[in-house]
Amino acid sequence: METAPLINSKYLNPDYLFNHGMAFFKQLLAFFSSEEGKSLESKILFFFATFFIAIILYTAVRLLEIRKKEHEHLHHEIVEYAKNKAEQEKRLREEVGGSKNDHWSLTLNYLFSQHGSDWKLAIIEADAMLENLMDQLGFVGENLGDKLKSANQENFPQLTTAWEVHTVRNRIAHEGLSFELSHHEAKRIIALYEKIFHAYGYI
Repeated sequence: METAPLINSKYLNPDYLFNHGMAFFKQLLAFFSSEEGKSLESKILFFFATFFIAIILYTAVRLLEIRKKEHEHLHHEIVEYAKNKAEQEKRLREEVGGSKNDHWSLTLNYLFSQHGSDWKLAIIEADAMLENLMDQLGFVGENLGDKLKSANQENFPQLTTAWEVHTVRNRIAHEGLSFELSHHEAKRIIALYEKIFHAYGYI
């Protein structure tokens, strides 16, 4: 049987490939060692250095643009938040003099006080109002906690919210001065009470 020419080809001979490969790399090394090679090498290095510097500069510019946009967006969000809070406080202040419930007016006066202790009093007063509301709605119990336990989501849809604010009131009562309450959190809690009261036309 005659051997195929491709199998006997010198290009598949490992010794041939190794020797010619070594010869090629020697020639390449000799070329880069020559003046012409060094010149080409310098040009190639200069090209890559310029390319990477351009990439770095482009990236830096893009990062600055992104940070600028993020700063502008954050500034806009802060302005909007401050505007909304100011409108909410204005509305609450107007209710101080316009609420049909004097107890609620007293609560808001405490809320807008400059003293942190008064913010806690605002929550205590609002919780007392909630208990009065529960009485009017026909819920029974020795205290507000018992009245909330006798309620369910069907006969008192605001039950979850009521438990949340009442829990804060209990912490104020039990922990006293050690309970830390920010003005922002006090306003949030009073706003939840307000939501419950408005649902029943209590204020």
